[in-house]
Amino acid sequence: MSKESYEKFKMIAVIIPFFIALNNIKHIEGTILQVPSHQRIDCSPKPGANKADCLSHGCIWDDKEYADQSVPLCYFPAETGYTVVEKLQTSLKLNKAKSGAQNPYGENLPELTVEIKNSYSVINIRIGVQGRYEPTIFLPRTCSDTKQHLLIETTNESEIFAFRIRRKTSGELIWDTSIGGLLFSDQYIQIATLLPSDKIYGFGENVHLSLKHKFANYTTWPMFARDQAPDPENPQRNLYGVHPFYLGLEKDNNAHGVLIWNSNPQEVTTGPGPHLVYRTIGGILDITFFPGPKAEQVIQQYHEYIGRPFLPAYFALGFQFCRYGYRNLSEMKDAIGRIQKAGIPIDVAYADIDYMERYKDFTIGKEYWSDLKEYSEELHKKGMHLILIFDPAVQVNYPTFQRAIEKNASFIEWESYDEVPQEIQDKYPLAKQTKIMLSVVWPDWHVAFPDFLDPKPMTAEWWIDEFKNFHKMVPFDGIWIDMNEPAAFGTNEYHPFYFDDPERPVRIAPLQCAFNGAKSKYDNPLYETWNTYAYNFAESHLSNKTICMSGLTNRGSQRVYDTKNLYGLAEMILTQKAQHAATGKRGAIISRSTFVSSGHYGGHWLGDNSARWIDLKASIIGIQEFNLFGIPYVGADICGFNGKASEELCLRWQQLGAFYPFSRNHNERNEPDQDPSQWPDVAKAAKQANFFRYYYLPYLYSLLFDVALHGGTVIRPVFFEFTSDSQTHDLGEQFMWGSAMMIIPVYQQHATSVSGYLPFTTTWYSLRESDYGTLAKPGRSIFSAKKNELIPVFVRGGAIVVRQKPNTTTTASRNNPLELLITVDSDKSTGQLYWDDGESIVQNFSTYNYFHWFFEFVISADKATLYITQKHTAKDLVVPPIDVIDVIGYHYHPQLNEVSLNQKRIKVNSHRSYYDSLKNQLLIVKTGLVNLEIKKKQKVSWRHQKIFCDSNNC
Repeated sequence: MSKESYEKFKMIAVIIPFFIALNNIKHIEGTILQVPSHQRIDCSPKPGANKADCLSHGCIWDDKEYADQSVPLCYFPAETGYTVVEKLQTSLKLNKAKSGAQNPYGENLPELTVEIKNSYSVINIRIGVQGRYEPTIFLPRTCSDTKQHLLIETTNESEIFAFRIRRKTSGELIWDTSIGGLLFSDQYIQIATLLPSDKIYGFGENVHLSLKHKFANYTTWPMFARDQAPDPENPQRNLYGVHPFYLGLEKDNNAHGVLIWNSNPQEVTTGPGPHLVYRTIGGILDITFFPGPKAEQVIQQYHEYIGRPFLPAYFALGFQFCRYGYRNLSEMKDAIGRIQKAGIPIDVAYADIDYMERYKDFTIGKEYWSDLKEYSEELHKKGMHLILIFDPAVQVNYPTFQRAIEKNASFIEWESYDEVPQEIQDKYPLAKQTKIMLSVVWPDWHVAFPDFLDPKPMTAEWWIDEFKNFHKMVPFDGIWIDMNEPAAFGTNEYHPFYFDDPERPVRIAPLQCAFNGAKSKYDNPLYETWNTYAYNFAESHLSNKTICMSGLTNRGSQRVYDTKNLYGLAEMILTQKAQHAATGKRGAIISRSTFVSSGHYGGHWLGDNSARWIDLKASIIGIQEFNLFGIPYVGADICGFNGKASEELCLRWQQLGAFYPFSRNHNERNEPDQDPSQWPDVAKAAKQANFFRYYYLPYLYSLLFDVALHGGTVIRPVFFEFTSDSQTHDLGEQFMWGSAMMIIPVYQQHATSVSGYLPFTTTWYSLRESDYGTLAKPGRSIFSAKKNELIPVFVRGGAIVVRQKPNTTTTASRNNPLELLITVDSDKSTGQLYWDDGESIVQNFSTYNYFHWFFEFVISADKATLYITQKHTAKDLVVPPIDVIDVIGYHYHPQLNEVSLNQKRIKVNSHRSYYDSLKNQLLIVKTGLVNLEIKKKQKVSWRHQKIFCDSNNC
């Protein structure tokens, strides 16, 4: 490396030598001729690139024909960007480069500021201009010191600006923007980077058919909240939420995370460099790097930074059932009754918009749903719960809207009165003299969209009051919020689909947005991103299926163009407050649209999927990704929402769905019933799978409790636990519950077995009844998966898992005694349990009333000892005792007549306690064996003798 190359980049902290990425680019007499086809940044990402346009922007046109048709033919010269004009300790001043390619979608801003902040282990880089839009949602932006540090290198004055992020311990580059391509116009911002490897996970919300992003081709993933059903056959579409975050693995298997905090329409292109290009059409670049170095640590750091996940009520971990299209309450009762009659555990009944009077929020259909309150009370008597749906849009000619106007609540509105379509507005006395933007959704008449970002308290107060008053009419237990991208019907269309709906009493005009004139820049920007191009390029706009980008939010101070992606999150924040105020309990919020930090307020279901095998498989990836995003309470509609579910598909989906944190069967109106009781075999499979789930709910709840305290994943990709095993890096079709349990779903039709992989570095034991406790062979194996048996589930050696004898509701189950499952790997096993009342509101964990225990099982030559340490103590909280200790993989002969508790001999149940030397399983049973409410450290121990085993019993 030359001295000039070495001096080109200077670190704020420590200088580390490196090679310039631009060495790959061929020069002749200082003129760039070619950038390799695998490292290009597209100069014409909009469809329809041509040579004349390309060259007019100063970009390079390649006339070659490539087998890979994704290769950009029009691309930026490598040194495109900004020049450093001033370099301070924690900031830089940049000027638009005097030469090089132009921004193809607007003039680059003449000056930019780069601000660099080190916060313990996290690096934050902000590139932009003061006064530009930034999301107003609060983030904690805190991060504990992990002793793992990242370093930043930046170019010197007079050089084209670039920065690199490097891991201090290994010197590995995790971001390298010397690839070029920094652009910053008002409505087109771009940054590109080389990556340390192609092992990138995250970005969303999209359907990804593999857990790891594929880098063989150039692939663009749009991110813009849209009412768009997931379709694995058309995966490169933007769905309901926006999560510009990814986790990356480096060559030495260290992990890092990157968040780009921006709420405008945006996209990311992955390329075979490996590299990525990020584009947005508003705001600034606010990029945060998380050092890990373990994958789970990256996610914990990210969750601490954005707000750790909420803790759902215990009942919300039970099985839930819903369908859209109940004609009356009797049909809902019948469906729930069928499930109960089949003996299938179930906790929650849902009512979709059918229960409302003509689909208006905070109303009850008088003719067919008048007894909903009584039914809710009936469910409560059975230990069950009720969750209701609410949409954000409110019809503008009924009492809910009138109360909003009287309380001065804010709604999304036009900027000026001359934009208001008076022929629509004048039909509604309450909206007539306002600028409120009216649109169409489910109700019969026009609707308005609450401004959930209102900085004043009036909108929040009105929204919360509506829930409090409605709870008096129907005592619901949780809230399901839908259509909150926000969705609108028929926008910009002249014959929307609902004109042909015979159920609608009148045809009402859809919303029309402006594509010409001074304000058209918001609804018709120069670059609309692949959030529109992924659909009908000629006709699609950002405002399709939603409201106009020119609209105003934040009580008239900000544009929908900037804030639309925040709408669902803002509604979640206020709705969680409404849930707490109305019920006085924690409950659970489920939202369709999500953004960064949504998991702090509620959960998510994966939307209006279809009854297809490919959708079942895609959900396995989806639940893992949303755990990365900080929304561990997640699941897909079991058996599929759209389309007719087959018996076999529903059976396999019920088996998989029993392992979703949010486990709900839901389907569309006009489709056949798909509650599991419709088919005898499905009912048996659902009963078996749900009872298994309920058996292990204390473990699942403890996982959710732990991530609420510390951040992290509940549904965990396998590579998180076994990163050194490269076979796990793209192993997306199976997943873990925490660190202990491995689930291998069946996702193929007509299967009687399933291929799965068990990492080599630990032991694995089956948890299925048919081969319970059997030691499984590590590596790739074919496992039996008949329809009448649970899908393969394994527990890792060295774990202690708390479980509980199940009943048909969580309410009944919580009264049953607890059990400890101990799996032996070496000489020590560990685990933990959290326990609370399952329903109280958590304002602050430092003052919250809960128990936390840590379990440690230690084996010595002549004795086994279980230590129970109470880490956090609660008051006036009843905890079931431990009645059973089940040890598997135990190669010792125990002396069951010498079991002691806290050094006092106890008598175990001799009829139920035993040791099976063939299975290497020890079972100790005694009613009230361990009282967990005792504060002092407790110890259960017994003497044993080593069994010298052979291949038949080891």
